[in-house]
Amino acid sequence: MQIAGSAVSADRSNRRKRPTQADVARQAGVSQAMVSYVLNDKAEEVSAETRERILAVIDDLGYVLDGAARSLRTRKTQTIACIIPDITNPFYPALERGIQRSAEAEGYDLIVSNTDGVAGMESHALRSLRGGRADGAVMVPFHVDRERVREVTSAGIALTMLYPPDVALLELGVDMIEVDTGEGARMAVDYLIAKGHQRIGMIAGIANTPPREYRLAGYRQALQSHGLPADDLLIRGADYQEAGGHEAMVELLRLAERPTAVFAANDLMALGAMMAIREAGLRIPDDIAIVGLDDIPAARLVHPPLTTVAQFPDRLGQLAAELLFSRLRGEAPDSGRLLRHACELIVRDSA
Repeated sequence: MQIAGSAVSADRSNRRKRPTQADVARQAGVSQAMVSYVLNDKAEEVSAETRERILAVIDDLGYVLDGAARSLRTRKTQTIACIIPDITNPFYPALERGIQRSAEAEGYDLIVSNTDGVAGMESHALRSLRGGRADGAVMVPFHVDRERVREVTSAGIALTMLYPPDVALLELGVDMIEVDTGEGARMAVDYLIAKGHQRIGMIAGIANTPPREYRLAGYRQALQSHGLPADDLLIRGADYQEAGGHEAMVELLRLAERPTAVFAANDLMALGAMMAIREAGLRIPDDIAIVGLDDIPAARLVHPPLTTVAQFPDRLGQLAAELLFSRLRGEAPDSGRLLRHACELIVRDSA
């Protein structure tokens, strides 16, 4: 009992010893207002000599500004959010890294929210923003609840979305970046056709989600432009994961007339498809060529290296963050801005 009591007393003593602004002011021989000016970077209110003296005392005492209290005064959290559909897909951590680099340069913290591409979880993430968790967010939605978005922007929270152009969202003040993956899909299929393939399958992803619908449209456009039929038997859904790509490829290999090439709507599904092709005793690209989309790090490391369409997620994250911070600084118009981000075909040995 004595030991426990001593521990409690020591803990209370440590809490009492935590330095305050009053302690800093007293030791520096200045008012608390002067300390506050320094902490809030109001250099015009304090002489250089006084500022240096206050900073020296802050270092000496180990004083740390209470972020919650600062938030109450400024009504800013100095935090932004990154809302993504799949944290296990290497594309999204690379995107987050680009956002984080910009956030650090602006003096902001970053929180990450994973939605699994589920509509309810996306709405929950947006509700959390209204609860004061962040000043703004970069979001990659699979579903858009416009009313929820309206609530967020009406509360003064900035939003940048990586999403196909949506006039209704632009009118709500949402900044948008369109990554033209439909064009990327068209480039991939054009390339396969140029290599002599005419029976080209597609592993397309989850129905009614933007990645599937826009990339499927690009796939169909490429076939049509070359006078080739779009055979629905050659189009298979999957879950955007390696396992889904593997299962879809197994189905394609069971066809009486299997494809000679396959375009997968993301690299993870392409890697799963490559595994299924090897398990069937077939060679890539001799028996079946394959092209993915994203250019995740593993695309360069598999054998053979994966031909894919790059989106440059790190650069994309920085661009999205720049839009967000310009709005937070009050430098953006009331209506949302729309930027387009190009893809690039990266040719390797799988096709």
